[in-house]
Amino acid sequence: MLLLTLILFISHISFSPLAATTAAAANNLTLPGCPAKCGNLTVPYPFGIGTNSGCSIGPWFDITCNTSFNPPKAFLPPNLFSYTGIGMFHEVEVINISNEHIRVKNTVASKCYNQTGYVLQDDASGLVVQSSYFTLSELNKVFAVGCDDYAYVSPVSGIEGKNFSSGCVTICSNVQDVPVGSCSGMGCCATSLPTGLTTYLANVFTIYSHTRVWSFNKCGYTFLGEESAFTFQGASDFVDPDFVVRTAESVPVVLNWVIGREKCNYYKNTSDYYCQGNSFCLDFEGGNGGYRCSCVNGYQGNPYLPPGCYDIDECADPNTNPCNGTCTNLPGSYNCSCPHGYEGDGRRNGTGCTARNSKSPALKLSLGMGIGFMSVFIGMGWLYFSHQRRKVVKLREKFFLKNGGMLLKQQISSDEFGGVNRSNKIFTTQELEKATKNFSSSMILGRGGYGTVYKGILLDGTIVAIKKSRVMDENQIEQFINEVVILTRINHRNVVKLLGCCLETEVPLLVYECVSNGTLFHHIHVNDGLSWLSWDRRLRIAVESAGALAYLHSAASKPVIHRDVKSANILLDENMVAKISDFGASRLIALDQTQVTTMVQGTIGYLDPEYFHTSQLTDKSDVYSFGVVLLELLTSKKPLCMDRSQAERNLAAYFLVSLRSNNLFQILDPRVVREGSLEQLEAIASLVKRCLNMNGYDRPTMKEVAIELEGLRKLTKQPWVNQHGNEDVSTRVYEGEHSDLYNPSINPYMDSMEASSLYSSDQIHSLYPVNDPR
Repeated sequence: MLLLTLILFISHISFSPLAATTAAAANNLTLPGCPAKCGNLTVPYPFGIGTNSGCSIGPWFDITCNTSFNPPKAFLPPNLFSYTGIGMFHEVEVINISNEHIRVKNTVASKCYNQTGYVLQDDASGLVVQSSYFTLSELNKVFAVGCDDYAYVSPVSGIEGKNFSSGCVTICSNVQDVPVGSCSGMGCCATSLPTGLTTYLANVFTIYSHTRVWSFNKCGYTFLGEESAFTFQGASDFVDPDFVVRTAESVPVVLNWVIGREKCNYYKNTSDYYCQGNSFCLDFEGGNGGYRCSCVNGYQGNPYLPPGCYDIDECADPNTNPCNGTCTNLPGSYNCSCPHGYEGDGRRNGTGCTARNSKSPALKLSLGMGIGFMSVFIGMGWLYFSHQRRKVVKLREKFFLKNGGMLLKQQISSDEFGGVNRSNKIFTTQELEKATKNFSSSMILGRGGYGTVYKGILLDGTIVAIKKSRVMDENQIEQFINEVVILTRINHRNVVKLLGCCLETEVPLLVYECVSNGTLFHHIHVNDGLSWLSWDRRLRIAVESAGALAYLHSAASKPVIHRDVKSANILLDENMVAKISDFGASRLIALDQTQVTTMVQGTIGYLDPEYFHTSQLTDKSDVYSFGVVLLELLTSKKPLCMDRSQAERNLAAYFLVSLRSNNLFQILDPRVVREGSLEQLEAIASLVKRCLNMNGYDRPTMKEVAIELEGLRKLTKQPWVNQHGNEDVSTRVYEGEHSDLYNPSINPYMDSMEASSLYSSDQIHSLYPVNDPR
């Protein structure tokens, strides 16, 4: 009778409505009557197969299944998504849909040349997403492949609503220099895009039209794709005729997808809230808002379809049963217990079940042997983890020595480097991991061409900025250590202070003071010149920045050439005091040297043309870049902007041409003209023109620039009337002592120069076709 009752009870449970509902939910991927697959692709709700079929949450989630292919292929809605090339659009194929992302097939921009530099093939690529429910994921990177190329990616005009550009440069002189698997600038480079974008247009640009590398590299390529899916194969990618097709097939573009345009609380208790039972709502922090749904712990399934996520039966699979004793499934969890007559912890990773009050000698022997074996295993585990801990310590010691830790200690303690700030320290990995929450993405302050900067909070409450570089060349360790020691000696109120470094990681970490009020570039161009940015304050920022650069050039124990002077590297603290930052590209110069030969580095728009042509770096290269920063302060315009006319794209060239044509005031910021005196504007225009001289020898030193700017601040502002009559400032600046800049017989760089460009050939002009790539 008892057995019959038990059978009936089990049968009742097996065929109860709850069990049937759970079984149905387990296979519930789509709405009833809707197909779940298109070829090899699974299409879960809120996506759906068919146009206006009612199988998706809305038309922007409709998937078109083209059965003319074998197997069939899935495509995004053609009216909302399209790839764009030169003069054509085509559909976007879907290869994967997950809870957070949708991956689509790629296109690759390419440009090929013949031996004389003539373009044989020129294909662009891009993606247009006309829906705010989809944005380009941060999992993507912009890649450039080639030995004489730079990538440029921008939004599709008229759609994105944002003004940005991003890119990188890849240069190599011979095929032996190209490393396999590394996209660090030789044969391959990669950079990030801003978050929240819905479109992009990729193009390939060149510096020498591949004439110098044509024997082993005839084409350049640019594409946006998932970073983890692309592996650079070195020089073999240059000669692979299937590179474009192979990359388009194997490296997808990743899109974020969301529901709605607002956060979760906005939709709760409305018909537009789609999170079903046993699920929770997640706000999407990037892009234009929106939300997604996810099952709570212990549940799985499709959170968008009723009745929602279903309970996971942890006890059902004997291979994954978490209990040694009796397993009882609970909603969202489970319980382990011992059978009648036994006691203990019934979990698989617990102590197990033992007979209660058993006095059997055999059981005692078994229990003793079990405890003995367990003790052996615990001892072996302790030895293993101790060994692993020692391996970590040894690895950190190895990195410390590899990164020049002993050399740094010797140089700091030696008499040769007397005067080093003793408050600077060598940080441990544990200190910086704790300060940055293990380098959490939520602590990222920014990303640049040389690495990522994290916000950190030290144990004493000090807020710092921690720079984590991308790569470190072992041949540059000694130079890096010397640079760290030199920077610790710099104690200038207008230079971001280096507090110390950490050498226990594969790539050294640098710890700086945290300057929290953003960059000069941000305040001029993004905030559109805040009301506090008066003429007097612009002059003060210029004086402070020039003084810091003059200190680096002439007052430091070893001259330091910054090599990347730009408004984005001038930070402002809470009192709006300017501080020079980012010495990732800087170089130390011996006292008996005036120049050094280096691989050309810098930011397009600020880069010294003479340095670009000769690779000879001098302190006058910083002077040219600072001249461009002065122009930004005078005009509130970006150094390079594709949205301006051809003649106005290059700000430096446009300024010099404006002086020639007596149109100086046409390009100045109206507030500068209104608040600055005639003497000040006349003098600073002359100073900018000398800083932008094509011949570095004729430029002033940074010390002379700083002195002249300080003098300009002391000029008393006078009314515009009764000053030099009606004489035009731009006329007197142009006719000054440096007017020979425009004489082709004296300055060979001006031969055949167009009025709209500072440079003499299409090749040099192509160096500046875009905005600042950083």
